[in-house]
Amino acid sequence: MKSKSIGFVGGGRITRIFLQGLTNKNALPETVKVFDPNADTVKALHADFSEITVVDSAAEVATQNLVFIAVHPPVVMETLQAIKESVTTKTIVISLAPKITLEKMAAVLPTQKLARMIPNATSFINKGYNPLTFSDAFDAKEKKQVLKLLKKLGKTFETEESKLEAYAIVSAMLPTYFWFQWQEMQHIALETGLSDQEAQKAVSSTLKKAWKLYYKSGLNPDEVMDLIPVKPIGENEDEIKNILNTKLLGLFGKIKP
Repeated sequence: MKSKSIGFVGGGRITRIFLQGLTNKNALPETVKVFDPNADTVKALHADFSEITVVDSAAEVATQNLVFIAVHPPVVMETLQAIKESVTTKTIVISLAPKITLEKMAAVLPTQKLARMIPNATSFINKGYNPLTFSDAFDAKEKKQVLKLLKKLGKTFETEESKLEAYAIVSAMLPTYFWFQWQEMQHIALETGLSDQEAQKAVSSTLKKAWKLYYKSGLNPDEVMDLIPVKPIGENEDEIKNILNTKLLGLFGKIKP
């Protein structure tokens, strides 16, 4: 896929993540076109990735060999309508949004080379965990080429389309449930007397080892959690679990097709 052209309809966070991940691996195709209606967004993107070409319409992006639909679910269908005249039967179109199914995409676009992907932010450092689904009519040879490119971003694997929204909740959005807590722990470490370097090392190292203990020790979850007798926020666990279930299952209901 190195020599082929790609385009992004949408120049926001996920496009930035893709461009950075591919740049890290020297895997950006020769031609990369991006459209976003927000001039400031694409200006900032071009400042960081001078290789890209900013274009004036989604339709112009859609003339590329591989087109990523990098917009939010509410505007996916209108985006597909905007590009359908530029898309040919040879165009590969990959949606990066939940909710809008391959069937709905196929009802608008003339190409049968369709896929959906739920990318992870860790693709920024080529450590993504990225599930995707190809349409049944997708050519096997071209599927292999697409996977070769996308695997530059990290672990990229096929799954059933019906599971993509679950991966959006439990994988793609997962870091947001914890990142602010890690940040707060570093602030507390500073307040209790550690230097900034010591705080970062203590929190990051312990998190890595705690993950390994939970998943690799051979103990069940209850046995792992019983290893530390003092649980300073134990009385708030039910409240936290309720927040997670209420918010995330509620969101899942909204993004599920």
